[in-house]
Amino acid sequence: MRVAVTGATGNVGTSLLPALSADDAVDEIVGIARRRPGLSFERTRWICADVARDDLTEAFRGADVVVHLAWLIQPSHDRNVTRGVNVEGSRRVFEAAAAAGVSALVYASSVGAYSPGPKDRRVDESWPTGGIPTSFYSRDKAAVETILDSFERAHQSIRVVRLRPGLIFKGDAASGIRRLFAGPLLPTPLLRRRLIPIVPALERLRFQAVHSLDVGEAYKLAVLGDARGAFNIAADPVFDPPELARLLGARPVAVPQKALRAAVHLSWKLRLQPTPPGWLDLALGVPLMDTSRAREELGWTPTRTSGEALLELIDAMRRGDGLQTAPLEPGGAGPLRLRELLTGVGGRSRG
Repeated sequence: MRVAVTGATGNVGTSLLPALSADDAVDEIVGIARRRPGLSFERTRWICADVARDDLTEAFRGADVVVHLAWLIQPSHDRNVTRGVNVEGSRRVFEAAAAAGVSALVYASSVGAYSPGPKDRRVDESWPTGGIPTSFYSRDKAAVETILDSFERAHQSIRVVRLRPGLIFKGDAASGIRRLFAGPLLPTPLLRRRLIPIVPALERLRFQAVHSLDVGEAYKLAVLGDARGAFNIAADPVFDPPELARLLGARPVAVPQKALRAAVHLSWKLRLQPTPPGWLDLALGVPLMDTSRAREELGWTPTRTSGEALLELIDAMRRGDGLQTAPLEPGGAGPLRLRELLTGVGGRSRG
């Protein structure tokens, strides 16, 4: 089997490639990224391509399965760039996969594709995927779900799988995650358990996470199996203020939601940090996911708790851990990082 993977050098890609290369059913992996990485994986050859601009049909030619992971979170201040990659780039990937004659397409959707939903119960994959309107990430994920609906109707012979994970953490992605969501001004000494003093106690602050290596395993199962459709991917426990406080040794403190959102918005507009307030809206809006289908039909079970994944990430952020790829460059998101400050926090992409 030959598997082509877009966005192969990112958080999930660098977890999927070793999972695939360790399976004897996979003969070759074609890793597709904008920049060739400084690390290698067994049975993997690299193609440098941009999903928004370059020809992808030849890159996919001869592949049995295409896994589409390529996605931009930054630059959050340039929607032409992010939408061009996320939405139009995804459309180009799907069209090229069909033109290349692949038999299966596995797409990296997200909990962020879901419409607002409950926090007191878990929903299955039938929950609407209308997104959270104030989050560009969520709007793009929802838009691609709609494109994929049309693609499935037009190409019924192609097996289509959509994975919808919660937040994805691993230590090897620490520098990349820090750059994407915190930026260079976050004081490194605070990235230590017991030194994070408070967590905001918001009523709907309940969300799910999962370790990247477990997500990589879920993608491998989707590639090698015969499953179709959407699958929720998350580990337990659910994060809420009491659980976060327990993990971090912090204290839940009631914070007015409007004031918190205003502070996030102002700091983003001033380019002090790269995360727009839509990410807060997304965390408060999306439903909790039921992962029964992934466990029963994919045969997937997480091997790490969400708490273990979060603590691994925090410890790795303090050390500046990463991998030799453009998105995950180790140490690349350190405090007062000159390159990022000069180009504007949230104003550039390096993936």
